[in-house]
Amino acid sequence: MDRIEEIRVFFKKLLALRGDRQSFSDQSSLFLSGRLGSVEAVEVVVLLEEKFGIDFTETGFDETQIDSIDAIQLLIRTAKSPSRAE
Repeated sequence: MDRIEEIRVFFKKLLALRGDRQSFSDQSSLFLSGRLGSVEAVEVVVLLEEKFGIDFTETGFDETQIDSIDAIQLLIRTAKSPSRAE
């Protein structure tokens, strides 16, 4: 399973735990739309830190960074870009 598919599955599970079984696309707003809340945001941040090495103390945190699969893909690419490498 590739990293983006892993994130999709993770979001699907989070939504299911909230009783939301509606489909979503990579562009769908999941937090700002209210489909997911602050507890799920923390879970997503932990996943991104543990699995993808994103350090939010360095990048800062804005809910829009994790609002959609597309936003997360951009966050991962930005965090891994050579200009941010040590």
